Amino acid sequence: MRIISGSARGTKLYTLEGLETRPTLDRVKESVFNIIQSDIMEATVLDLFAGSGAIGLEMLSRGAKKAILCDNSKKAVEIIKKNIEKTHMKEKAEVYNLDFETCIEKFKHQKFDIIYIDPPYATNYIARALKKIIELELVNKNTNIIIETDDEKRILNEIENLDIKIKDKRKYGRAVIMFLNYSK
Repeated sequence: MRIISGSARGTKLYTLEGLETRPTLDRVKESVFNIIQSDIMEATVLDLFAGSGAIGLEMLSRGAKKAILCDNSKKAVEIIKKNIEKTHMKEKAEVYNLDFETCIEKFKHQKFDIIYIDPPYATNYIARALKKIIELELVNKNTNIIIETDDEKRILNEIENLDIKIKDKRKYGRAVIMFLNYSK
C-alpha cells in the first residue's frame, strides 16, 4: 500500500498484519479520490476506523489542511503514527486511539469538510456513526461523507430515516462506496 498522489506520492505505507483490518484497494482509493479531488484542497478531514491511516494521509498528501485519524486498535494507532512520520505529515495529522463514538463526541460542533467511514463489515457502525455525526453537528450541507460497505441494501435500510442524501454510489467488486451529504 502506498500514497498514490500529491506531496507524499509513492511513499510505501506500513500496514497491519493479520485479518483485523481490510485496507481499501488502490484502485478503489484512486477512484474515490478522482471523484472528490476538487473538494480536498484545504479540507478538514475526519477518518474514522483509520486502520493504517492511508485514506487520511492520502488526503493530506493531496492538499487537505488537517486530518483527524481515529482507530480503536492500539496496533493500528502505532502503524498510523509510523506512517505519519514516513509521509512527513506530523504538522497536519492528529491521531486518536478511541472508539468511533468517543471520537465523534470529542469533536462535537466542529465542522468537517470530508468524513470517511470504513468500519469492519457486518456491523451497524455506519448508521451509528452517521446518527452521532448529525446529532453533534460535525457536518453541514457541503460536507462530503464517504462510506465503504459490502452490504449496500442493509446500509440503505439502516440510514433511510437520517437527514442524508446519497449523491453517488460506486461498486468495486465486493466493496460499495457511497457519497453522501447532510440534507437538512
